[in-house]
Amino acid sequence: MSDGPALTFRGGWTMAFVPVAIFLAFCVLYFVVLDAFDMTALATGGFLALLVGALLARGYSRYWDAVMSGIGSPTSVSIVVVLLIVGMLAQLIKDSDVSGGFVWIAELAGLSGSLLTLFTFLTCCVVAMATGSSIGTMFTAFPIFYPAGVLLGADPTLLAGAIVSGAIFGDNLAPISDTTIISASTQRFRRRDGAADIGGVVTSRARYALVAAALCALGYLMLGGAGGSGPVDEALLAESANPLGLVMLAPMAVMVLVAFFSRDIFKAVTVGLVLGTATALATGLLEPSGVIGVSDGAPTGYLVAGVSALLPTVCLVIAVFGIMGVLRAGGVLDRIVDGLARGRLAGTPRGAETAIGLGISATTVLFGGVNSASMLTFGPVADEIGARQGLHPYRRTNVMDCFAMGVSCVVPVFSAFLFIGALLTDGHESAPALSTTQLFGAAWYPLCLTVVMIVAVATGWGRTFEGPDGQLVRRREAAAEPAAA
Repeated sequence: MSDGPALTFRGGWTMAFVPVAIFLAFCVLYFVVLDAFDMTALATGGFLALLVGALLARGYSRYWDAVMSGIGSPTSVSIVVVLLIVGMLAQLIKDSDVSGGFVWIAELAGLSGSLLTLFTFLTCCVVAMATGSSIGTMFTAFPIFYPAGVLLGADPTLLAGAIVSGAIFGDNLAPISDTTIISASTQRFRRRDGAADIGGVVTSRARYALVAAALCALGYLMLGGAGGSGPVDEALLAESANPLGLVMLAPMAVMVLVAFFSRDIFKAVTVGLVLGTATALATGLLEPSGVIGVSDGAPTGYLVAGVSALLPTVCLVIAVFGIMGVLRAGGVLDRIVDGLARGRLAGTPRGAETAIGLGISATTVLFGGVNSASMLTFGPVADEIGARQGLHPYRRTNVMDCFAMGVSCVVPVFSAFLFIGALLTDGHESAPALSTTQLFGAAWYPLCLTVVMIVAVATGWGRTFEGPDGQLVRRREAAAEPAAA
């Protein structure tokens, strides 16, 4: 597994974990101590960790060779490029006010109580699917749906949980989500070149995500109308409603179909950008300057804003892959993989999936629920463990991604999702501020998804193996035949 330069440390190989420890300390500092979610701060912690780690290495130049080897890996470069391109598309959806269209539907249909909670959940699912951004969906949806929903008779805690759940569902299943891209890119084929393609991953993941979402929808429908207080704020609803935003669903639907059938994320995003821009301009949702322009000497427009918004995440990817390069060169990943693979737990396909689920869950908790960072870190380990049992890259990707999107990303004292959700419930006169503990009990999607994945691992539901030329096969024996021949 190690393909970088040999690297040793003063104090032994365990000193290679010092950069990881410093990075995790930054996660705890910002998410737990300071209650702040900032990707730039995490990236800063990653680069600081690399600088400190270099002082412990035997061979300063070899250390930075290892860092550059990690940053320059095909997986790292592909993730960076895709994230920057996808950032433009996500910004287009935000600027064209898709959420306002759904508020208009709710107002027109007279939705209230539990029906509004269900509607909010489904709306956030769609918006997060379209934008590929769970955090962006939460920042967009909370100011619109939370105060108005409480006034319309929705239970405040379950309404907030529905927003968080819908945002995580979309992030889990969206083909343009950074977590989908990262989880797929880290799982590589063994019988042909390349990593797991986005279209195949999303198609195979849908069964788990949709079952978990259906369970959530049923719960929100049954229990989401415990009651609100006060009259409906008609002015707020009228200001938030914008039926034109719904037209943007058409180009996004075409983009999703292209992603599913072509299994080419670059082609899909290109189609989405071209059709989405044309639609937004034709309907007046955007002015030409909203696409690209200049104001007071500074560049404007969704293209520039989209790239700028993803730069902190890109910096985080670069820092994490630099740390991964150090761990590879120091032989740390080899030790972890060998230890897990030789243990009794990972000796069977079910055991390998269990090891992946436990490993990514622990990593996600340590990273404060930031599943993109946790999958960047644990992805290569999951790749090796699963590949040794012949598991198909789709299956490895889905087990890792779904467990990372499960309970581990909503642990109350560590979760960035819950910190942001609690922050966004504060400051509304018509709705109460909620704690992270309250949100944990109401954010049902990650809880249901964890149960669904435990059942999938225990029963083998959806388990596939890598056959000739990377084909999907259902039985391990069939996957092993070409190798034996």
